[in-house]
Amino acid sequence: MDNSDSRSISEIESEQQASTEEVVSLAKNPEFDRDIITEFAVILDKFKPVLVAITANEKLMDRLPVKKGVESIEKELTRAQKLIQGAYSRSPIKEIEVVTQELGRSLGLVLFASIDASTEVKQHIAELHRELMNVKFDISFTPSPSPSLSSSPCVIHGRRPSKESGFVSEQGSSINEIEEEKISLDIDDVVFQLRYGNDEEFRLALLVLSDFISDQVIDKDWIHEEDIIPILLNRLGSSKPHNRLTIIQILRVLALDNDENKEKMTDVVCLSRLVKSLARDADEGREAVGLLLQLSNMSAVRRRIGRIQGCIVMLVSMLNGDDPTSSHDSAKLLIALSSNTQNVLHMAEAGYFKPLVHCLKEGSDMSKILMATAVSRMELTDQCRASLGEDGAVKPLVKMFKSGKLEAKLSALNALQNLSNLTENIKLLISAGSQHLPYLQGIAQSETILVKQDVAQQMLSLLNLSSPVIQYHLLQALNSIASHSSASKVRRKMKENCAVQLLLPFLTESNIKIRSAALNLLYTLSKDSPEEFMEQLGESNLINIVNIISSSASESEKAAAIGIVSNLPVSNKKLTEVLKRLHFLPILISLVSSGASTSAKTWLEESIAGVLVRFTVPSDKKLQLLSAELGVIPILVKLLASESSLAKCRAAISLAQLSQNSVALRKSRKSRWTCMPPSADSFCQVHDGYCVVKSTFCLVKAGAVPPLIQILEGQEREADEAVLNALATLLQDEIWESGSLHIAKTSAVQAIIRVLESGTVKAQEKAVWILERIFGIEEHRSQYGESAQAVLIDLAQNGNPRLKPTVAK
Repeated sequence: MDNSDSRSISEIESEQQASTEEVVSLAKNPEFDRDIITEFAVILDKFKPVLVAITANEKLMDRLPVKKGVESIEKELTRAQKLIQGAYSRSPIKEIEVVTQELGRSLGLVLFASIDASTEVKQHIAELHRELMNVKFDISFTPSPSPSLSSSPCVIHGRRPSKESGFVSEQGSSINEIEEEKISLDIDDVVFQLRYGNDEEFRLALLVLSDFISDQVIDKDWIHEEDIIPILLNRLGSSKPHNRLTIIQILRVLALDNDENKEKMTDVVCLSRLVKSLARDADEGREAVGLLLQLSNMSAVRRRIGRIQGCIVMLVSMLNGDDPTSSHDSAKLLIALSSNTQNVLHMAEAGYFKPLVHCLKEGSDMSKILMATAVSRMELTDQCRASLGEDGAVKPLVKMFKSGKLEAKLSALNALQNLSNLTENIKLLISAGSQHLPYLQGIAQSETILVKQDVAQQMLSLLNLSSPVIQYHLLQALNSIASHSSASKVRRKMKENCAVQLLLPFLTESNIKIRSAALNLLYTLSKDSPEEFMEQLGESNLINIVNIISSSASESEKAAAIGIVSNLPVSNKKLTEVLKRLHFLPILISLVSSGASTSAKTWLEESIAGVLVRFTVPSDKKLQLLSAELGVIPILVKLLASESSLAKCRAAISLAQLSQNSVALRKSRKSRWTCMPPSADSFCQVHDGYCVVKSTFCLVKAGAVPPLIQILEGQEREADEAVLNALATLLQDEIWESGSLHIAKTSAVQAIIRVLESGTVKAQEKAVWILERIFGIEEHRSQYGESAQAVLIDLAQNGNPRLKPTVAK
């Protein structure tokens, strides 16, 4: 104990000794009853060994109820000393009874909270408590100068009863009433009231049960036979706050050094109720965390506690709270729970990083990798970054990066990147001797270093040997490497080492996070060598992918799965037939129709647009007709307004493929073979015939021309070439004049000229070809020639050599 605690003990002993001496002196005064004063002195004298035993027990004095009880005793001792001096009271004997009862009440608080005290100390406290609470004084005497007058001694433990009641405070009267009610209950009554009593009856039964336990009236066999622990646990969930507090305090006493009793408190329902108490008032939370700590020496309890929702978050909150006892017990319980890796991750998510840092320092190699990967994936605030740095995370991460295996280097580096966003942590990196600090400034640089290593192969080999949590982090780390722009060699080597075959079983994984991570990696690997990837995929796994698309609730998972299909070779007709048989196209159309509203919307649109390129190839008019009948064309027009340039580009490619066959599919207005004449609205000026969107795939009738031109007028240039190729289908040899008139009428010429100024070479080449056709009409040359001339001259002089002949024309 510290010095302040030692002085407190000395003061208590001094005050108690002074009170006793005053009482002895007063006993000689003929005005007062010598027996009463002497008895009072004897009672006060018994406090000395009890208080010394209590205050000398550091663990016991850390408990707030004990501290409050001791402080109350000190106050009453001071009051007793002043009372004995009798300077301010005409009736000291009346007040002696009140002081005695108040001392008993204060000692009762200490007794009830003294679960950590030795059996001997608790027995002494209990005996003195009973003596104080049962004391009565007979004050019917008449003062007389004669010392031989009859005295009126106090009655203790069944001694002569008092003849009349004295002055008792309202609080003392209440205590007496409760004590009388408690005395009226026998053991059977207690059990009955514990089971079936209302709140007040239950409260009284709890108090009597507490007395029984303190006085050792009952033993562990009775506790077991009467199912006391299950009864208390059952009432815990529905009791009022003051009863819940008492229940937990009793359970703590019963759990003390009794494994059999602890076993009865370890089921999930009981633990969940105790966890709920953590979030209630301070006293109840303090007792609840204390009981959970007592139970935590059992592995099953540690495992179950960590799984209860919100438990670790509340423990971390108590750890950081103002109550020293709750904070101390929460810290110890969190340490006990940190033997489970998943719990450590939950603690880190709640902002308590010390167990994670301990794993980085002392854990197994795989545990270190897992923790480092977790740090790299967390969305950390600067405060969290500072906490990790202060708790010592930087040094072991630097050590992992310097001397660990390759997969350890990867995870450590990514973690350090996340931490290095804070200036203070950069200083720690330098002091830790990291000579790789320049590579922490950006993912591109750091991953370029790692791409040169054989990291991915070693990480792949760990996939089937790891727990689900580690598998998930490994898959994410592998995708981070493989998706890097300069990682083509890594992707190729991964596929050569059977990465695809290793990942395909994850398509039927029930853990959605792991399955999604595997799909993301498969999507990344499918971007290269599509024919080879298709051979490794096989029809059965393609069916699994389609099943995921049709049943998954995750938009991002659907996007990855559709993306894999979009990367497969368009020329593979067998694959297309399999997809038709699986009704894949209607599934895609329903997805677009329902509309994605998540962050995966852009990726989903890109993937769907990529697949639709397969179903609109110009060489298969039957497939185009099937797609159009299912409603693909309006979807493609809708995708032209996507926020993604890639989705716009792919949609324009499909529309161009469809529009290539519009001339051949149009119905001439001179045809005599129609059963009924087409409507006037279906006549198309561009194709000089009757066009219906679902049968001739006409861009004009589909309303596709305005959104195509809007893309050219926008700021992004990625889709220009695909858009121009689509517009160019309106300028085929048979229809170039009418197509030119339509394009000019839609104010597209200026947008096409703009592509000449800032587009890619291929886009510029197509723009020049289109302008050549448009300027084949004299009206267009005079209207737009001047605005195009300066750009064309610049291209002729400074543009790509491929463009010069056409530009000159």
